Amino acid sequence: MAREPGLSVRLKMTLSYAGFVMLAGGLLLGTVWVFLLRYVPEVIDTPRLPEPGRYPLHLPVVFVPNRSDLLRAFAPRAAEVLAFLLMFGLLGGWILAGRMLAPLTRITHATRLAADGSLSHRTRMEGRSDEFRELSDAFDSMLERLESHVAEQQRFAANASHELRTPLAISRTLLDVARRDPARGRDELIERLHAANKRAIDLTEALLLLSRGDRGDFTRESIDLSLLAEEAAETLLPLAEQRRITLEVTGGAARTSGSADLLAQVVANLVQNAVVHNLPGGGTVTIHTEAHGGISVLRVENTGRRLPPELVPLLVEPFQRGTERVRTDEHAGVGLGLAIVHSIVRAHDGTLDLVPGPDGGLLVTVRFPGAP
Repeated sequence: MAREPGLSVRLKMTLSYAGFVMLAGGLLLGTVWVFLLRYVPEVIDTPRLPEPGRYPLHLPVVFVPNRSDLLRAFAPRAAEVLAFLLMFGLLGGWILAGRMLAPLTRITHATRLAADGSLSHRTRMEGRSDEFRELSDAFDSMLERLESHVAEQQRFAANASHELRTPLAISRTLLDVARRDPARGRDELIERLHAANKRAIDLTEALLLLSRGDRGDFTRESIDLSLLAEEAAETLLPLAEQRRITLEVTGGAARTSGSADLLAQVVANLVQNAVVHNLPGGGTVTIHTEAHGGISVLRVENTGRRLPPELVPLLVEPFQRGTERVRTDEHAGVGLGLAIVHSIVRAHDGTLDLVPGPDGGLLVTVRFPGAP
């Protein structure tokens, strides 16, 4: 926004300091006048001197000033003092304002660097806590979160373009092969094109769902997480039986406020991940819901291979997988399951905690604000 030029804050503060100094000096001089000079009479009666020759006059002549005499002596000195106070107020106010505004200058410099794209710069203000230090710390925290968010978005864009390019490249290769060799089996070509196209569609839908979860512009209603857990377990039971995984739903009612579709997606993604990333056979998945202390909790725990602790925090990032990057079964996924969960949970003011199991597998705990 274009603004008209005006006085700087430092100059305004300097003029304010000088004005207060002058006001204090004026009040002091006014006090002298009100409580001292006004009680001095304008005309002073002097005692009559003896007639000459009658008494020896050895008495000294005493000068008794009246009000006019005092004003003539006091006024120039008062003007000099006020002039000194004005110069002292301007100079001292300019220096003091500069020292007071120095932290704000550093913050302004960091803001301009951030506006130019340099998000790695920090003010790192030293000294004890005050308003400017709190502003500096808050600004550094904002820059840190912004830098992390921008880096995450850049990684996401790079990974998304890579993931989308893969099925499209496969489709182009298959079409090139079919054009060069028309006698090649049409059924096999159609099946492989269908699989590549399905993967591209699944990835696009997952990206749209991830974007919708980040916006948070959904209608809230009271939802019971235990019902969503039972529904997800019933839907994914055939997949669990196919993999010889035991599904178990425990706990009680846990109500929260949010979007029924998005929260159902959270539960479904967690249960499906727990089933897919499990032991080859004989594994278990436990889904538990409870409410206590105004918090509704959803806990999904599964068996599986041991996960390195340093890998677990990365699982909520887009296109991160806990097992091999390439899967060949029908539930390969696109690496956005936990990223979608994290996005939806954050939009519902909840928290997502991932803890590797001591014997393998993963324990996922989701906490939402409770609802009556």
